[in-house]
Amino acid sequence: MTTDLTPELAAAIQRGYDERDRANMAPTIAYFQALLAEHPDHPVLVYEVGGAYDSAGEEATARGYYERALALGLDGDVLRRCLCQYASTLRWLGDLDASLAVLERARAEFPESDSVRVFRALTLNEAKRSDEAVAELLTVVTGHAEVTDLGRWAVGLRGLAQWLADGRPE
Repeated sequence: MTTDLTPELAAAIQRGYDERDRANMAPTIAYFQALLAEHPDHPVLVYEVGGAYDSAGEEATARGYYERALALGLDGDVLRRCLCQYASTLRWLGDLDASLAVLERARAEFPESDSVRVFRALTLNEAKRSDEAVAELLTVVTGHAEVTDLGRWAVGLRGLAQWLADGRPE
């Protein structure tokens, strides 16, 4: 199955986002379901339907769509986004081990991704692994010290991130 989008399909997906009302996701869900009916088993559209359910707070339904989209085969940026959203959904559903496993896959495939690190930090925090969560967030922030006012503290904060990630060694 291809994950390629025609310009028309990409525009249709964008239209769904442009018209989305997060306070009332039912029309967006219906819109993406209709697109999926026109392009059955297109992994990107399966993912988009999952995302619409996820935004509606229907994580259990979203989970099935994310799993199906992954099984159909995603790649590139849409794979990264799906893995992050799927892991977040698993976190909301309380399946922290599965969430971390998905994020480990995401980290292996997208080692430079800040979004993967942030979602991993959220799951680590939920799992009561706050030192690791803070280490992840410090890694993201110090990786962009040039656009913050961290300046000379960035190096020290990177060291602190590593110390926390290593379990506070003596």
